[in-house]
Amino acid sequence: MGFEPWLDAALLGLLGLLVGSFLNVVIHRLPKMMEQQWAAECADYAASLSPAAGAVGAAATAAAPAPAKFNLWTPRSRCPSCGHQVQWYENIPVLSYLALRGRCSGCKTGISVRYPLVELLTAGLFFFCAQRWGLTPTGLAWCGFSAILVALAFIDWDTTLLPDDLTLPLLWAGLLASALQWLALPLFDSVLGAVAGYLSLWSVYWGFKLATGKEGMGYGDFKLFAALGAWFGWQALVPLILLASVVGAVVGIGMKFASSLREGGYVPFGPFLVGAGLIGLIWGPQVVLQTIFATLGLA
Repeated sequence: MGFEPWLDAALLGLLGLLVGSFLNVVIHRLPKMMEQQWAAECADYAASLSPAAGAVGAAATAAAPAPAKFNLWTPRSRCPSCGHQVQWYENIPVLSYLALRGRCSGCKTGISVRYPLVELLTAGLFFFCAQRWGLTPTGLAWCGFSAILVALAFIDWDTTLLPDDLTLPLLWAGLLASALQWLALPLFDSVLGAVAGYLSLWSVYWGFKLATGKEGMGYGDFKLFAALGAWFGWQALVPLILLASVVGAVVGIGMKFASSLREGGYVPFGPFLVGAGLIGLIWGPQVVLQTIFATLGLA
C-alpha cells in the first residue's frame, strides 16, 4: 500500500538517485569485466590448441601473483588520476559532486559532470514512473526498465557494447512482467514483439552485409530491440525504430559536420534505441508515430 502520490514519487526519486550512483559504477566497470573475461577465455583457448604452450603458461600463471579482484563491488572507487580512495561522504549522489565543486578532493582533477547527470536522469525517470503508476509492481517494473536502459545507452556510447548481462535480463523481465499482468500488454503481444524485434534488425543486418560486405550494427542491437518489443508489444516496433533512426541520423549528420565522428565514421545505434524506448515510456509509441507523421505532413 502506497503513501500519498507525491510522497511515493519522492521516495522513488530518491531511490533513483542511489540507483543512478550505482549505474555509474556499472557503466564504468562492466565493459572492463567483459574484457577481462574475454582475455581469460582467449588464453584458455590458446592453451587448449597447444598443450606445451599451455603447460608453460600454466607454470607462469602459477608463479605470478593472483590478479586483484575486480567486479562491481571490489575494489572501492578511486580517482583515476591520483588513486585517492573515494570516501562514503564523497559518494553521496549529486550533493558530493556539488560540495567538491566537481573536483577530486585529493588532486583537484575535474570529475566528469556525467556522473551527477546519470544520477539525476535516473531519479527523474523513477519519479515519473511513481507519478504515473504509483508505488506498485507496475511502477517498480518500469523503474527497472528505465535503469537498465540508462546503463545500456552510456555503455554503448562509450564502448559500442550492449552487454548480454543487461539486454537479456531486460528481455526476460518484459516477458515476465507481461505474464504477471504488470503491463497493459497481453503476453502474446509481448512474445511476438520480442521475436519481431529481434528478427527485424537481424534481417536488416544480413541484408546490409550481403549487399555491402560490411556490418551495419551488432547483435546487441537485435537483443535490445527484442527487449523493447517485449515491453511495448509488436505494435510499437515501427514507431520506435522510426524514432531511433530519425534521431540517430540527425545526430550522426550533426557530428559529421562538427568533425566529431569516431574513427571509421560510425555512431552506435543503441543509445538511439534507448532514447526511443524512454520516449515511448513517457508519451507512448503511438503518440510518437502520430507526431512523426504529422511532422512529415503524412497525418
